[in-house]
Order: sequence, then C-alpha cells, then structure tokens
Amino acid sequence: MREALFIKKNKDRWEKIRVQQTNDVDELSSNFTQAIEDLSYSRTFYPRSATTKYLNHLAATFYLSIYRNRKEDTSRIARFFKTDLPLAMYRCRFTMAFSFVTFSLFCAIGFYSAHTDKSFITDVLGYGYVSMTEENIAKGQPFGVYAEGNELLMWLGIFFNNIKVSFIYFAGSLFLGIPFFIDMIFNTGFLGGLALYGPFNLMQEGLRLGAFEYMFYHHGLGAEAVLAVMIHGTLELAAIVIAGGAGLAMGIAFLFPGTYTRLLSFRHAARDGVKIVFALIPVFCVAGFFEGFITRYYNMPLILNIVILLISAAYIFFYFGVYPFIVHRQQTNANTTPE
Repeated sequence: MREALFIKKNKDRWEKIRVQQTNDVDELSSNFTQAIEDLSYSRTFYPRSATTKYLNHLAATFYLSIYRNRKEDTSRIARFFKTDLPLAMYRCRFTMAFSFVTFSLFCAIGFYSAHTDKSFITDVLGYGYVSMTEENIAKGQPFGVYAEGNELLMWLGIFFNNIKVSFIYFAGSLFLGIPFFIDMIFNTGFLGGLALYGPFNLMQEGLRLGAFEYMFYHHGLGAEAVLAVMIHGTLELAAIVIAGGAGLAMGIAFLFPGTYTRLLSFRHAARDGVKIVFALIPVFCVAGFFEGFITRYYNMPLILNIVILLISAAYIFFYFGVYPFIVHRQQTNANTTPE
C-alpha cells in the first residue's frame, strides 16, 4: 500500500482517537492496540517518514495514559518480602533442606568428636580462644567475651562480618565444593584463600558449633551456653545456612538444568539466590544488634532469654520455612481458578 493511501485510509481514525479522551479501559486498550499495529506497519514500509514519527508519538501518548496513573496495591519493597522472596525460598526448598541437614549433622559430629577427643576442641576453635574461654569459666564469667568492647562498634563489626561470610558461603555453594577438592589434592590455596568450599563451609561451621557447645557442656554449662549464645545465634546461624542453600541451588541449576537451557536455568536460580542473600541483610543486622547489645547481659531473667529465643526461632521457622509454602499455594490457586 502506498503511504498516501495508508494515510488517507486511517487519518480520520487517528485524529479521532487523538482528540477524544476516554476513561473506558476497553476502549483505551483497543485504541492503543490499533495504534501499535499501525506503527508496526508504518515502520516496516515507511521507516523514515513523518507518518512513522506521528504514529510513534500517538502510541507513546496512549502508553503514558495507561501506565502513568496506574495504582499498585503494595509498594515494590512490600511485594518483595510478601511474595517474591517467599516464592524464591520455595523454589530453593530442597537445597535449603540439604543445607540445614548438613549443618545439623556436622554440629552433632562436632559435639561427639569433642567428647571423644578433647584436643578436637582446640583444633577446631583455636588454642587462643579456648584458653581465654577456660579462664573466663574459672572466673565465673563463662560468656565474658560478649561483654567486652563498645556495644555499637561490636554490633557494626559483627554485622558487616556476617554479611561478608554469607556472601562467601553463597558463592562457595555455587561451586558445589569443587574448590575444596582442588585445594585438598593440589594444595593450591585456590582463589586466593577465600575458602569457596560450598557445603564444606557449612560442615566446618557445624563442627565449630558442636565443639563450642561441648566445651561448655563439659563444664556443666551446656544449657547456659545454648541460652546465652543462641540469643544472637538463632538468627545468625539460620541466615548462614540459608545463604549456603541459595548458593547451592545455583550450582545445581547449572549442572542439572532440566528442561531449560543451562544458561536460562542458571539465570533463574541466580535471580532467586541474589534475592535471598540480600533479604538476609536485615536478619544479620538484628543478629548483630543482639550480639552487641543484648548477649552481654546473658544473666538476664530466664523468661526474657527464652522469649527472645522463641521469637527468633518462630520468625525463622515461619517466614523462611512455612510461609513460602503458603504463598506458593495461594499463587497456584489463583492461577488455576477459572475466571
């Protein structure tokens, strides 16, 4: 069709929809669709003409009319924590379960190993830390290490250190522990000593916690250690386990892409993993606050200690464990319900 004929055939309609204002959604959508179709045709056959520029402006005007005043029921941040993050956790549920089981198993192994071999505690925690703790126990201040230093500086230092550790565990799990085997076989100091060992990081962390708890259990302070340390440890350790599970999901998605291409599978898992890790930053912030400002008062009333532990554990269990399944079921029902 010649451009002149194309203009003659449609100009009255273009002028009508340009001049007339409507609030009818169906009519607005129909006009926008027609403008896009005409623009596509004009771009194909008359790419450099004034007609194409006119139609491009017309389509842009309709686009702004549709989306400029669109209202959303929630903000992006609220939607992220209400829907996006729980769905990402649901998609990573199997690696999260594996990460939790791995950590728990090696925590038990660490406790048992410390029971059968007392030197294991020093090997895992270091001679300096063990000696300091033994001295504090002898003084009657077994958890005195948490009362040292300025509260604010301690909070900020722990907060940023935990974020760094979580990103290392996240990246390490991406490599599925392969750097561990390379370093173990060839003694290479792989990747500049960043210890990107994936699941082996969680194993090591579990061994450390198990040995730590036995050290106090051996002195008859097992329950006190749990109550004092887990004030902050509940959030802190749970977040590290979750970060490891998120990274592990990326590594598995790359190796076993399923029906997707390898790159697309990795991109989907990476998007979920990054969402999860960044969402852990507030958790680390609160955990660091607890360790800097509250754990030092480990001799607080028992009921207050238990309340803090229960609230922390309930939050982790519900939001990162149960709530993702609730959101997934809601999304599934919404998608399958007939209009």
